[in-house]
Amino acid sequence: MSAATRSVTASVTGWGRTAPTTARLIRPRTYEEAAAAVRGGGTRGSIPRGLGRAHGDAAQNAGGAVLDMTGLDRIHVIDAANGIVLCDAGVSLHRLTRVLLPLGWFLPVTPGTRYVTVGGAVATDVHGGNHHVSGSFSRHVLSLELLTADGEVRTVGRGTPLFDATTGGLGLTGAVLTATVQLQPVETSLMLVDTERAHDLDDLLDRLSAGEPRHRYAVAWIDLLARGAQTGRAVLTRGDHAPLEALGAGTRARREPLAFRPGRLPAPPALLPEGLLSRRTVGWFNELRYRAAPEARTGRLRRLSAFLHPLDALPHWNRLYGRGGFVQYQFTVGYGQEEALRRIVRRLAERRCPSLLAALRRFGDADPGWLSFPVPGWTLALDLPAGLAGLSAFLDELDEEVAAAGGRVHLAKDSRLRPELLAAMYPRLGEFRNLRAELDPRGTFVSDLSRRLAL
Repeated sequence: MSAATRSVTASVTGWGRTAPTTARLIRPRTYEEAAAAVRGGGTRGSIPRGLGRAHGDAAQNAGGAVLDMTGLDRIHVIDAANGIVLCDAGVSLHRLTRVLLPLGWFLPVTPGTRYVTVGGAVATDVHGGNHHVSGSFSRHVLSLELLTADGEVRTVGRGTPLFDATTGGLGLTGAVLTATVQLQPVETSLMLVDTERAHDLDDLLDRLSAGEPRHRYAVAWIDLLARGAQTGRAVLTRGDHAPLEALGAGTRARREPLAFRPGRLPAPPALLPEGLLSRRTVGWFNELRYRAAPEARTGRLRRLSAFLHPLDALPHWNRLYGRGGFVQYQFTVGYGQEEALRRIVRRLAERRCPSLLAALRRFGDADPGWLSFPVPGWTLALDLPAGLAGLSAFLDELDEEVAAAGGRVHLAKDSRLRPELLAAMYPRLGEFRNLRAELDPRGTFVSDLSRRLAL
Protein backbone atom coordinates (compact mmCIF):
# COMPACT_ATOMS: atom_id res chain seq x y z
CA MET A 1 0.00 0.00 0.00
CA SER A 2 1.45 3.38 -1.01
CA ALA A 3 2.01 6.29 1.33
CA ALA A 4 -1.00 8.00 -0.23
CA THR A 5 -3.25 5.20 0.94
CA ARG A 6 -1.63 4.41 4.29
CA SER A 7 -4.34 3.57 6.79
CA VAL A 8 -5.04 5.45 10.00
CA THR A 9 -6.98 3.89 12.85
CA ALA A 10 -9.71 6.25 14.01
CA SER A 11 -13.14 6.47 15.58
CA VAL A 12 -15.86 6.69 12.93
CA THR A 13 -19.45 7.72 13.42
CA GLY A 14 -22.47 8.88 11.47
CA TRP A 15 -23.78 12.42 11.37
CA GLY A 16 -25.97 11.69 14.39
CA ARG A 17 -22.85 10.68 16.41
CA THR A 18 -24.71 7.96 18.28
CA ALA A 19 -22.75 4.74 17.64
CA PRO A 20 -19.01 5.35 17.11
CA THR A 21 -16.81 2.42 16.16
CA THR A 22 -13.12 2.12 15.37
CA ALA A 23 -11.87 1.29 11.89
CA ARG A 24 -8.90 1.72 9.54
CA LEU A 25 -9.48 4.81 7.43
CA ILE A 26 -8.01 4.56 3.92
CA ARG A 27 -8.15 7.45 1.44
CA PRO A 28 -7.34 6.26 -2.08
CA ARG A 29 -6.48 8.88 -4.69
CA THR A 30 -6.62 6.69 -7.77
CA TYR A 31 -8.86 3.86 -8.94
CA GLU A 32 -5.88 1.52 -8.67
CA GLU A 33 -5.33 2.48 -5.04
CA ALA A 34 -9.02 1.92 -4.35
CA ALA A 35 -8.85 -1.55 -5.93
CA ALA A 36 -5.74 -2.40 -3.89
CA ALA A 37 -7.48 -1.25 -0.70
CA VAL A 38 -10.49 -3.46 -1.45
CA ARG A 39 -8.30 -6.50 -2.16
CA GLY A 40 -6.38 -5.89 1.07
CA GLY A 41 -9.41 -5.15 3.20
CA GLY A 42 -8.78 -8.05 5.58
CA THR A 43 -11.20 -10.36 7.32
CA ARG A 44 -13.50 -7.52 8.45
CA GLY A 45 -13.88 -6.18 4.92
CA SER A 46 -14.43 -2.56 3.92
CA ILE A 47 -17.15 -0.03 3.19
CA PRO A 48 -16.96 3.13 1.05
CA ARG A 49 -17.67 6.46 2.74
CA GLY A 50 -18.17 9.98 1.47
CA LEU A 51 -18.61 13.10 3.59
CA GLY A 52 -20.13 11.26 6.55
CA ARG A 53 -23.69 12.61 6.30
CA ALA A 54 -25.39 9.23 6.70
CA HIS A 55 -27.01 9.71 10.09
CA GLY A 56 -26.60 6.15 11.38
CA ASP A 57 -24.02 3.38 10.94
CA ALA A 58 -24.29 2.74 7.19
CA ALA A 59 -20.77 4.06 6.50
CA GLN A 60 -19.02 2.50 9.51
CA ASN A 61 -17.15 -0.81 9.76
CA ALA A 62 -16.02 -1.76 13.25
CA GLY A 63 -12.60 -3.43 13.20
CA GLY A 64 -12.40 -3.29 9.41
CA ALA A 65 -11.58 -0.74 6.74
CA VAL A 66 -13.48 2.38 5.73
CA LEU A 67 -12.64 3.76 2.28
CA ASP A 68 -12.75 7.55 2.29
CA MET A 69 -13.70 8.17 -1.34
CA THR A 70 -13.36 11.97 -1.20
CA GLY A 71 -9.85 11.74 -2.67
CA LEU A 72 -11.45 10.69 -5.96
CA ASP A 73 -12.93 14.05 -6.84
CA ARG A 74 -12.40 14.80 -10.51
CA ILE A 75 -15.06 16.22 -12.80
CA HIS A 76 -14.17 14.51 -16.06
CA VAL A 77 -16.65 15.79 -18.65
CA ILE A 78 -19.35 18.46 -18.74
CA ASP A 79 -21.58 18.35 -21.79
CA ALA A 80 -22.96 21.88 -21.49
CA ALA A 81 -25.11 21.49 -24.60
CA ASN A 82 -27.04 18.47 -23.34
CA GLY A 83 -26.68 18.86 -19.57
CA ILE A 84 -24.69 15.74 -18.76
CA VAL A 85 -21.80 15.47 -16.30
CA LEU A 86 -19.35 12.60 -15.77
CA CYS A 87 -17.54 12.82 -12.45
CA ASP A 88 -15.84 10.80 -9.74
CA ALA A 89 -17.87 9.49 -6.84
CA GLY A 90 -15.99 11.67 -4.35
CA VAL A 91 -17.18 14.94 -5.87
CA SER A 92 -19.60 16.73 -3.56
CA LEU A 93 -22.97 18.07 -4.66
CA HIS A 94 -21.79 21.42 -3.31
CA ARG A 95 -18.88 21.50 -5.77
CA LEU A 96 -21.06 20.35 -8.64
CA THR A 97 -23.49 23.15 -7.89
CA ARG A 98 -20.70 25.73 -7.90
CA VAL A 99 -19.40 24.46 -11.25
CA LEU A 100 -22.67 23.72 -13.05
CA LEU A 101 -24.98 26.51 -11.97
CA PRO A 102 -23.09 29.27 -13.85
CA LEU A 103 -23.52 27.11 -16.98
CA GLY A 104 -27.30 27.06 -16.56
CA TRP A 105 -27.56 23.53 -15.16
CA PHE A 106 -28.58 22.19 -11.77
CA LEU A 107 -28.77 18.82 -10.09
CA PRO A 108 -32.10 17.13 -10.81
CA VAL A 109 -32.36 15.84 -7.24
CA THR A 110 -30.68 17.17 -4.13
CA PRO A 111 -31.27 16.17 -0.50
CA GLY A 112 -31.42 18.62 2.39
CA THR A 113 -27.65 19.14 2.28
CA ARG A 114 -25.19 19.79 -0.54
CA TYR A 115 -22.42 18.21 1.52
CA VAL A 116 -22.84 14.67 0.27
CA THR A 117 -20.80 13.02 -2.46
CA VAL A 118 -22.10 11.71 -5.75
CA GLY A 119 -21.22 8.20 -4.59
CA GLY A 120 -23.16 8.73 -1.39
CA ALA A 121 -26.13 10.08 -3.38
CA VAL A 122 -26.10 6.87 -5.44
CA ALA A 123 -25.56 4.52 -2.51
CA THR A 124 -28.48 5.99 -0.57
CA ASP A 125 -30.52 6.95 -3.66
CA VAL A 126 -31.16 10.35 -2.13
CA HIS A 127 -34.43 12.20 -2.56
CA GLY A 128 -35.42 15.82 -2.15
CA GLY A 129 -38.46 18.02 -1.89
CA ASN A 130 -39.19 17.38 -5.57
CA HIS A 131 -39.61 13.60 -5.39
CA HIS A 132 -43.26 13.83 -6.44
CA VAL A 133 -42.00 15.33 -9.73
CA SER A 134 -38.43 14.10 -10.25
CA GLY A 135 -38.08 10.88 -8.27
CA SER A 136 -34.83 9.85 -6.62
CA PHE A 137 -31.25 10.55 -7.68
CA SER A 138 -30.91 7.21 -9.48
CA ARG A 139 -33.62 8.18 -11.99
CA HIS A 140 -31.16 10.66 -13.47
CA VAL A 141 -28.02 8.48 -13.39
CA LEU A 142 -27.24 7.22 -16.87
CA SER A 143 -24.41 4.84 -15.92
CA LEU A 144 -21.93 3.98 -13.18
CA GLU A 145 -18.45 2.59 -12.84
CA LEU A 146 -18.43 0.20 -9.89
CA LEU A 147 -15.44 -1.35 -8.14
CA THR A 148 -16.63 -4.81 -7.09
CA ALA A 149 -15.32 -7.30 -4.54
CA ASP A 150 -12.98 -9.00 -7.01
CA GLY A 151 -11.11 -5.73 -7.52
CA GLU A 152 -12.49 -5.27 -11.02
CA VAL A 153 -14.25 -2.18 -12.36
CA ARG A 154 -17.61 -2.76 -14.04
CA THR A 155 -19.60 -0.36 -16.16
CA VAL A 156 -23.16 -0.61 -14.86
CA GLY A 157 -26.05 0.63 -16.99
CA ARG A 158 -29.60 1.51 -16.10
CA GLY A 159 -32.13 -1.31 -16.14
CA THR A 160 -29.71 -4.00 -14.98
CA PRO A 161 -30.00 -5.93 -11.70
CA LEU A 162 -26.62 -4.61 -10.53
CA PHE A 163 -27.72 -1.02 -11.13
CA ASP A 164 -30.93 -1.57 -9.17
CA ALA A 165 -29.05 -3.26 -6.32
CA THR A 166 -26.41 -0.51 -6.20
CA THR A 167 -28.74 2.52 -6.22
CA GLY A 168 -29.87 2.55 -2.62
CA GLY A 169 -27.63 -0.43 -1.83
CA LEU A 170 -25.63 1.44 0.84
CA GLY A 171 -22.24 0.63 -0.67
CA LEU A 172 -22.69 -3.11 -0.20
CA THR A 173 -22.42 -4.09 -3.89
CA GLY A 174 -19.14 -2.22 -4.32
CA ALA A 175 -17.58 1.21 -4.38
CA VAL A 176 -18.94 3.64 -6.98
CA LEU A 177 -16.01 5.22 -8.81
CA THR A 178 -17.79 7.43 -11.36
CA ALA A 179 -21.31 8.41 -12.33
CA THR A 180 -22.79 9.98 -15.44
CA VAL A 181 -25.72 12.18 -14.47
CA GLN A 182 -28.40 13.97 -16.52
CA LEU A 183 -28.94 17.52 -15.26
CA GLN A 184 -31.88 19.94 -15.39
CA PRO A 185 -31.72 23.39 -17.00
CA VAL A 186 -32.28 26.55 -14.94
CA GLU A 187 -32.31 30.22 -15.87
CA THR A 188 -31.36 31.65 -12.47
CA SER A 189 -29.92 30.68 -9.09
CA LEU A 190 -33.04 31.91 -7.30
CA MET A 191 -36.29 30.28 -6.29
CA LEU A 192 -39.86 31.58 -6.36
CA VAL A 193 -41.31 30.46 -3.03
CA ASP A 194 -44.84 30.28 -1.64
CA THR A 195 -45.29 29.97 2.13
CA GLU A 196 -48.44 29.25 4.13
CA ARG A 197 -49.51 27.95 7.51
CA ALA A 198 -51.47 24.74 7.99
CA HIS A 199 -53.52 24.71 11.17
CA ASP A 200 -53.37 20.96 11.82
CA LEU A 201 -52.28 17.73 10.12
CA ASP A 202 -55.46 17.24 8.09
CA ASP A 203 -55.21 20.80 6.83
CA LEU A 204 -51.59 20.15 5.86
CA LEU A 205 -52.37 16.93 3.99
CA ASP A 206 -55.17 18.67 2.11
CA ARG A 207 -52.89 21.55 1.11
CA LEU A 208 -50.12 19.24 -0.04
CA SER A 209 -52.52 17.08 -2.03
CA ALA A 210 -54.32 20.01 -3.66
CA GLY A 211 -51.24 21.99 -4.61
CA GLU A 212 -49.15 19.38 -6.42
CA PRO A 213 -47.68 18.92 -8.93
CA ARG A 214 -48.08 22.64 -9.56
CA HIS A 215 -44.81 23.22 -7.70
CA ARG A 216 -41.58 21.34 -8.32
CA TYR A 217 -40.54 21.45 -4.64
CA ALA A 218 -42.66 21.15 -1.51
CA VAL A 219 -41.81 20.49 2.12
CA ALA A 220 -43.61 21.17 5.38
CA TRP A 221 -42.02 21.80 8.76
CA ILE A 222 -44.25 20.27 11.46
CA ASP A 223 -44.51 21.30 15.09
CA LEU A 224 -44.51 17.90 16.81
CA LEU A 225 -44.99 19.49 20.22
CA ALA A 226 -48.37 20.98 19.31
CA ARG A 227 -51.32 19.02 20.72
CA GLY A 228 -55.09 19.01 20.74
CA ALA A 229 -56.73 20.88 17.88
CA GLN A 230 -53.31 22.06 16.68
CA THR A 231 -51.73 18.62 16.39
CA GLY A 232 -49.61 18.54 13.27
CA ARG A 233 -49.71 22.27 12.63
CA ALA A 234 -47.09 23.21 10.09
CA VAL A 235 -45.44 25.76 7.85
CA LEU A 236 -45.61 24.67 4.22
CA THR A 237 -43.14 26.02 1.68
CA ARG A 238 -43.34 25.30 -2.04
CA GLY A 239 -41.12 26.57 -4.77
CA ASP A 240 -39.86 26.52 -8.32
CA HIS A 241 -36.72 27.69 -10.06
CA ALA A 242 -37.24 31.35 -10.85
CA PRO A 243 -37.27 32.27 -14.55
CA LEU A 244 -35.12 35.16 -15.71
CA GLU A 245 -38.18 37.35 -16.21
CA ALA A 246 -38.94 37.17 -12.48
CA LEU A 247 -35.77 39.13 -11.65
CA GLY A 248 -36.13 42.88 -11.54
CA ALA A 249 -34.52 44.89 -14.32
CA GLY A 250 -31.29 46.59 -13.31
CA THR A 251 -30.84 44.52 -10.16
CA ARG A 252 -27.69 42.65 -9.24
CA ALA A 253 -29.63 39.41 -9.52
CA ARG A 254 -30.61 40.26 -13.10
CA ARG A 255 -27.03 41.15 -13.99
CA GLU A 256 -25.71 37.89 -12.51
CA PRO A 257 -28.71 35.55 -12.67
CA LEU A 258 -26.72 32.32 -12.23
CA ALA A 259 -24.37 33.44 -9.47
CA PHE A 260 -24.21 30.98 -6.59
CA ARG A 261 -23.93 32.78 -3.24
CA PRO A 262 -24.67 30.42 -0.35
CA GLY A 263 -24.87 32.08 3.03
CA ARG A 264 -22.82 30.82 5.94
CA LEU A 265 -23.06 31.29 9.69
CA PRO A 266 -20.40 30.65 12.34
CA ALA A 267 -20.16 27.02 13.44
CA PRO A 268 -21.54 26.22 16.90
CA PRO A 269 -19.00 25.35 19.60
CA ALA A 270 -17.57 21.84 19.51
CA LEU A 271 -19.11 21.08 22.90
CA LEU A 272 -22.58 22.26 23.82
CA PRO A 273 -24.30 21.47 27.12
CA GLU A 274 -26.54 18.43 27.24
CA GLY A 275 -30.22 19.23 27.37
CA LEU A 276 -29.90 22.41 25.32
CA LEU A 277 -32.67 21.14 23.02
CA SER A 278 -35.19 20.33 25.74
CA ARG A 279 -38.96 20.21 25.39
CA ARG A 280 -39.08 23.75 26.73
CA THR A 281 -36.49 25.29 24.39
CA VAL A 282 -37.76 23.43 21.33
CA GLY A 283 -41.30 24.43 22.29
CA TRP A 284 -40.28 28.10 22.35
CA PHE A 285 -38.56 27.77 18.99
CA ASN A 286 -41.51 25.97 17.42
CA GLU A 287 -43.96 28.57 18.66
CA LEU A 288 -41.81 31.39 17.32
CA ARG A 289 -41.29 29.68 13.97
CA TYR A 290 -44.97 28.99 13.47
CA ARG A 291 -46.14 32.47 14.45
CA ALA A 292 -43.41 34.17 12.39
CA ALA A 293 -44.54 32.41 9.23
CA PRO A 294 -47.09 34.24 7.07
CA GLU A 295 -50.63 32.91 6.80
CA ALA A 296 -50.06 32.96 3.06
CA ARG A 297 -47.41 34.58 0.89
CA THR A 298 -46.61 33.90 -2.75
CA GLY A 299 -43.80 34.60 -5.16
CA ARG A 300 -41.00 35.51 -2.77
CA LEU A 301 -37.53 35.33 -4.33
CA ARG A 302 -35.05 33.35 -2.26
CA ARG A 303 -31.55 32.05 -2.82
CA LEU A 304 -31.48 28.50 -4.01
CA SER A 305 -29.28 27.45 -1.08
CA ALA A 306 -31.54 29.10 1.51
CA PHE A 307 -34.60 27.28 0.19
CA LEU A 308 -33.15 23.83 -0.53
CA HIS A 309 -30.31 23.60 2.01
CA PRO A 310 -31.03 25.93 4.95
CA LEU A 311 -28.98 23.92 7.45
CA ASP A 312 -25.87 24.10 5.28
CA ALA A 313 -25.54 27.72 6.40
CA LEU A 314 -24.64 26.38 9.87
CA PRO A 315 -21.53 24.17 9.70
CA HIS A 316 -21.55 21.20 12.07
CA TRP A 317 -25.17 21.82 13.04
CA ASN A 318 -25.24 18.31 14.52
CA ARG A 319 -23.33 19.75 17.50
CA LEU A 320 -26.57 21.41 18.59
CA TYR A 321 -27.58 18.11 20.17
CA GLY A 322 -24.64 17.98 22.55
CA ARG A 323 -22.21 15.18 23.25
CA GLY A 324 -24.89 12.48 23.12
CA GLY A 325 -25.85 13.19 19.51
CA PHE A 326 -29.23 12.65 17.95
CA VAL A 327 -31.36 10.04 16.24
CA GLN A 328 -32.85 10.84 12.85
CA TYR A 329 -36.02 8.83 12.31
CA GLN A 330 -37.61 8.85 8.87
CA PHE A 331 -40.42 6.63 7.68
CA THR A 332 -42.86 6.50 4.81
CA VAL A 333 -46.37 5.11 4.54
CA GLY A 334 -48.37 4.79 1.34
CA TYR A 335 -51.33 6.77 0.13
CA GLY A 336 -54.43 5.35 1.77
CA GLN A 337 -52.52 4.95 5.06
CA GLU A 338 -53.12 8.49 6.28
CA GLU A 339 -54.68 7.20 9.49
CA ALA A 340 -51.40 5.48 10.38
CA LEU A 341 -49.60 8.79 9.80
CA ARG A 342 -52.13 10.58 12.02
CA ARG A 343 -51.64 8.01 14.81
CA ILE A 344 -47.87 8.39 14.70
CA VAL A 345 -48.01 12.19 14.73
CA ARG A 346 -50.44 12.08 17.66
CA ARG A 347 -48.16 9.70 19.55
CA LEU A 348 -45.16 11.97 18.96
CA ALA A 349 -47.16 14.97 20.16
CA GLU A 350 -48.54 13.19 23.21
CA ARG A 351 -45.05 12.06 24.19
CA ARG A 352 -43.81 15.63 23.80
CA CYS A 353 -40.94 14.67 21.51
CA PRO A 354 -38.65 17.72 21.18
CA SER A 355 -37.97 17.54 17.47
CA LEU A 356 -36.46 20.73 16.12
CA LEU A 357 -36.39 19.66 12.47
CA ALA A 358 -39.46 17.61 11.58
CA ALA A 359 -40.39 17.61 7.89
CA LEU A 360 -43.25 16.06 5.94
CA ARG A 361 -43.11 15.49 2.18
CA ARG A 362 -44.98 13.62 -0.53
CA PHE A 363 -43.34 10.86 -2.54
CA GLY A 364 -44.17 10.15 -6.15
CA ASP A 365 -43.48 7.01 -8.16
CA ALA A 366 -40.79 4.74 -6.77
CA ASP A 367 -37.53 4.16 -8.60
CA PRO A 368 -36.25 0.63 -9.22
CA GLY A 369 -33.58 0.45 -6.51
CA TRP A 370 -34.23 -2.70 -4.47
CA LEU A 371 -33.40 -0.97 -1.16
CA SER A 372 -34.30 2.54 -2.26
CA PHE A 373 -36.36 4.21 0.43
CA PRO A 374 -39.05 6.27 -1.38
CA VAL A 375 -42.35 4.68 -2.37
CA PRO A 376 -45.54 6.57 -3.28
CA GLY A 377 -46.97 8.11 -0.13
CA TRP A 378 -46.08 10.35 2.78
CA THR A 379 -42.71 10.60 4.48
CA LEU A 380 -41.97 12.18 7.85
CA ALA A 381 -38.41 12.83 9.04
CA LEU A 382 -37.68 13.97 12.57
CA ASP A 383 -34.66 14.38 14.79
CA LEU A 384 -34.59 13.53 18.49
CA PRO A 385 -31.87 13.89 21.14
CA ALA A 386 -30.35 10.45 21.59
CA GLY A 387 -30.48 10.74 25.38
CA LEU A 388 -34.27 11.13 25.51
CA ALA A 389 -35.62 8.75 28.16
CA GLY A 390 -37.27 5.64 26.71
CA LEU A 391 -36.47 6.64 23.13
CA SER A 392 -35.35 3.22 21.90
CA ALA A 393 -38.48 1.41 23.06
CA PHE A 394 -40.70 4.18 21.73
CA LEU A 395 -39.13 4.06 18.27
CA ASP A 396 -39.47 0.27 18.28
CA GLU A 397 -43.20 0.79 18.73
CA LEU A 398 -43.28 3.27 15.86
CA ASP A 399 -41.43 0.74 13.69
CA GLU A 400 -44.24 -1.72 14.36
CA GLU A 401 -46.84 0.87 13.34
CA VAL A 402 -44.95 1.67 10.15
CA ALA A 403 -44.48 -1.98 9.19
CA ALA A 404 -48.14 -2.78 9.90
CA ALA A 405 -49.13 0.03 7.52
CA GLY A 406 -46.91 -1.40 4.77
CA GLY A 407 -44.35 1.37 5.23
CA ARG A 408 -40.62 1.43 5.80
CA VAL A 409 -37.87 3.30 7.63
CA HIS A 410 -34.94 4.97 5.91
CA LEU A 411 -31.90 2.70 6.27
CA ALA A 412 -29.34 5.43 5.54
CA LYS A 413 -30.59 7.28 8.62
CA ASP A 414 -31.01 4.22 10.82
CA SER A 415 -28.87 2.96 13.69
CA ARG A 416 -31.36 0.85 15.67
CA LEU A 417 -33.97 -0.98 13.53
CA ARG A 418 -34.64 -4.62 14.51
CA PRO A 419 -33.72 -6.99 11.65
CA GLU A 420 -36.94 -9.00 11.84
CA LEU A 421 -38.92 -6.04 10.46
CA LEU A 422 -36.68 -5.49 7.46
CA ALA A 423 -38.21 -7.99 5.02
CA ALA A 424 -41.71 -6.60 5.57
CA MET A 425 -40.47 -3.10 4.85
CA TYR A 426 -38.31 -3.97 1.84
CA PRO A 427 -39.97 -6.75 -0.18
CA ARG A 428 -37.02 -7.07 -2.60
CA LEU A 429 -34.60 -7.77 0.24
CA GLY A 430 -34.25 -11.41 -0.79
CA GLU A 431 -33.15 -10.46 -4.31
CA PHE A 432 -30.61 -8.04 -2.86
CA ARG A 433 -29.17 -10.66 -0.56
CA ASN A 434 -28.96 -13.21 -3.36
CA LEU A 435 -27.18 -10.86 -5.75
CA ARG A 436 -24.79 -9.76 -3.04
CA ALA A 437 -23.98 -13.37 -2.13
CA GLU A 438 -23.22 -14.13 -5.76
CA LEU A 439 -21.24 -10.95 -6.39
CA ASP A 440 -19.37 -10.87 -3.07
CA PRO A 441 -19.37 -14.36 -1.52
CA ARG A 442 -16.63 -13.52 1.01
CA GLY A 443 -18.33 -10.39 2.32
CA THR A 444 -15.65 -8.00 1.11
CA PHE A 445 -18.04 -5.04 1.39
CA VAL A 446 -19.59 -4.88 4.82
CA SER A 447 -20.71 -2.26 7.31
CA ASP A 448 -21.95 -1.99 10.87
CA LEU A 449 -25.46 -1.60 9.45
CA SER A 450 -25.18 -4.66 7.19
CA ARG A 451 -24.02 -6.83 10.11
CA ARG A 452 -26.77 -5.51 12.38
CA LEU A 453 -29.52 -6.12 9.82
CA ALA A 454 -28.02 -9.19 8.13
CA LEU A 455 -28.06 -7.50 4.74
